[in-house]
Amino acid sequence: MPIFSADQLMDIGTKIFLAAGAPIEEAKLVSEFLVRANLAGHDSHGVIRIIQYVNDIERDFIKPGVKIEIVKETSSSAILNGNWGFGQVIAKRAMELAIEKAKNNAASIVCAFNCNHIGRLGDYTLMASRNNMIGIAMINSTKFVAPFGGKERMLSTGPISFAFPSDTEFPFVIDIATSVVAEGKVRVMLHKGEKIPYGWIIDKDGKPSDNPQDLYDGGALLPLGGDEAGHKGFGLGLAIDILSGILSGAGCAYEDTKRGNGVFFEVINIEKFIPVEEFKRKVNELIRAIKASKPRPGFKEIIIPGEPEYLTEKIRLKNGIYVPEKTWEKIKRIAKKLGVNDIPQPSIN
Repeated sequence: MPIFSADQLMDIGTKIFLAAGAPIEEAKLVSEFLVRANLAGHDSHGVIRIIQYVNDIERDFIKPGVKIEIVKETSSSAILNGNWGFGQVIAKRAMELAIEKAKNNAASIVCAFNCNHIGRLGDYTLMASRNNMIGIAMINSTKFVAPFGGKERMLSTGPISFAFPSDTEFPFVIDIATSVVAEGKVRVMLHKGEKIPYGWIIDKDGKPSDNPQDLYDGGALLPLGGDEAGHKGFGLGLAIDILSGILSGAGCAYEDTKRGNGVFFEVINIEKFIPVEEFKRKVNELIRAIKASKPRPGFKEIIIPGEPEYLTEKIRLKNGIYVPEKTWEKIKRIAKKLGVNDIPQPSIN
């Protein structure tokens, strides 16, 4: 199987996006975000997206190099029109603006519309936590998720993320979809040629399926909680559709004209509430107490959000990143089509 270093994948992504018409700064930035997702173990938001992004550039859905506009602004809020540039470029600017505004306020909110796929949500909330602030992020997208009890796609996967500053060894970040699983994880399994667990999706007739292709043949993802407790994920998905779709002006997932991501970012200035060092100390005490609690039979330890990604990154930096053969073949075809002939080659394991 093809194995790459992070630097090799960065090089591949940068060269392909550059050849597709992106400015060098944007080509590097987008590639960095994709590879960062691979390192964290979230391959669904990694270099597999090169295929989608180049296709979107060719269809004029992604417009590299466009100007991001602030269409409404106060001292603690803003709405950005991304003008359909790269989602990562728009989202990074939105979070930077939210952090800057929160410095002089207790909290700030920045939304964005006309924004393409922004990648892994946790990368943006971590920007806030690295500035000793709390980051909160949510986005909506096109419809992929059935409402609890329904069989038609009506909501997006509605991811939500929180990041908190702490002095733990690993970044304390929560990043989850409000569907049972992110759509990209089904896509990865499809590229691997593997079955998926029952309970992830239903087919076009509303029946449970373990065939990932059924999702793309008219099926739907189930809301977080599945058939037993899916009303909870459904409720969260609705709230996220309202905040990142309606409030931002990006539109709701069910709309036939919907595309891209509606973005809702919030940053909380901890210093306006309690001293940052006190906050970090109490967060650390909370994490230590939970880590020290007794695990159930069948579990070795309690794993804190952010810990698996930290451990996976250490392993992948050392051993490399596996890219499914089908994904690599598609990336090679794109590179050849764009005239990129000097892309790094993988080691084969």
